[in-house]
Amino acid sequence: MIIGSNTPEQHPVIALKIKEAKRRGAKIIVANPRKIGLCSIADVWLRQTPGTDVPLILGLCKVILDEGLVDEKFIEERCENFDAFRDSLAEVSLEDAAEITGVEAELMIEAARIYAQNDPSSIVYSMGITQHSHGTENILALANLAMMTGNLGKLSSGINPLRGQNNVQGACDMGALPNVFPGYQAVTNDDLRMKFEASWGGELPKKPGLTLLEIFGAIEEGEIDCMYIIGENPVISDPDAAHVAEALEKVGFLVVQEIFLSETAALADVVLPATSFAEKDGTFTNTERRVQRVRKLLDPPGDSMPDWMILSEMGRRMGRPDQFTYSDPSEIMVEISSLTPSYGGISYERIDKVGLQWPCPTPDHPGTRYLHRDGFTRGKGLFSVLAYRPSAELPDEEYPFILTTGRVLCHFHTGTMTRKVSGLNLLRDEELVEINPADGMALGIEDGELVEVTSRRGTVTARARLTERSSPGVAFMTFHFAETPTNVLTNPALDPVAKIPELKVCAVNLSRADGD
Repeated sequence: MIIGSNTPEQHPVIALKIKEAKRRGAKIIVANPRKIGLCSIADVWLRQTPGTDVPLILGLCKVILDEGLVDEKFIEERCENFDAFRDSLAEVSLEDAAEITGVEAELMIEAARIYAQNDPSSIVYSMGITQHSHGTENILALANLAMMTGNLGKLSSGINPLRGQNNVQGACDMGALPNVFPGYQAVTNDDLRMKFEASWGGELPKKPGLTLLEIFGAIEEGEIDCMYIIGENPVISDPDAAHVAEALEKVGFLVVQEIFLSETAALADVVLPATSFAEKDGTFTNTERRVQRVRKLLDPPGDSMPDWMILSEMGRRMGRPDQFTYSDPSEIMVEISSLTPSYGGISYERIDKVGLQWPCPTPDHPGTRYLHRDGFTRGKGLFSVLAYRPSAELPDEEYPFILTTGRVLCHFHTGTMTRKVSGLNLLRDEELVEINPADGMALGIEDGELVEVTSRRGTVTARARLTERSSPGVAFMTFHFAETPTNVLTNPALDPVAKIPELKVCAVNLSRADGD
């Protein structure tokens, strides 16, 4: 079951594996508002309205419960709070779910039977599920679906997030989050914090820090006056991007560490030139938790240096020459292994040829192919009682369309790298707004005409592409093109738990551009 993921364009290698599985007889369910490449081989395509994933998933759960397709043994032995969840499904009706989601009840029934009756079943998802003001609830709903059918803790099952960039998993593993040290060890845990303090020789924060969008709010409030950005281009990638740029102009001192002069780096007081993947040694941790070696192929241009060298030099100049004494990335991996239990058995020697999947706690551990075989981290899996909570911004008379955003195959993220490749620009050199042909006809917009897209936060102009890939009432744009900054439009409303912004749903108005 692929939900919230345009896998062929965002994770094409994994999409090839899905296609191979289909050829071997696997059943495919796609849940996506857009007509993606995998829809052509799907046994069922659930085309939900953007932002209605919870009622869609609860509809599947309702069918599985009513038809007796639950894994009672798994629930009894490994889960808790199922009774409350089961009782909550009494309030769910397929008719209501169909009205909210736009998906026919018969399709939900078919999809639920396929998922529950083909053991094992696997869920694959990406940011189409998480980038919502109710993204946490979307994931909890998927967890309910997987637990009630026993599709966790065994090969080829589970809830599998496809990471948005090649080393997002590794960055999170190393503590690039505001509430944890490396290995997801909580800063609020005194014993864990004292372990890092003893190793690093200093007092560490006892409270979680701020997420990215919270930082920009703190800048506006005058609470933050210095910012250091590494490998991120929030002027293009973050919602309500005009507000982000204003905040960065306001901050007292801005440092950006980048491989190119991005739109964000152009605002910096100091730019520290870093190296690309091909110009440094180290490791990446991929979407299946596999820690793999990266080896230097080219000498860095100019004065650029690998990130670890820049950060070490910064640490020494800020008064800690005793701590930042590394001469090679392998020494950093030794420190990682000593402080991070899930990486405890990983060394450069062991991953010289083939990477290892964490948890790998000891030098003789083979790595972990899949998680939760013997139990969950919290003990028993917790069923969550959920209800539909609409997106923070819905279409109305003034802004009658839903805008959702994503990527295309030939460009990546904010285009900092791919827009510099002439061959890729031949494939796509400008932003397009994908509109359903019926909407184009109603608005008097023809394919290729310039269209103004306006939200409560701003306006951008792009050429129309009339296509059945977008459902009626829904427009789609990417955020690859700085000259058409789509995220000027998007909504900075946050998920209250994960603090992820609602990039996938905002209300917009579409009109022909003046003079076109």
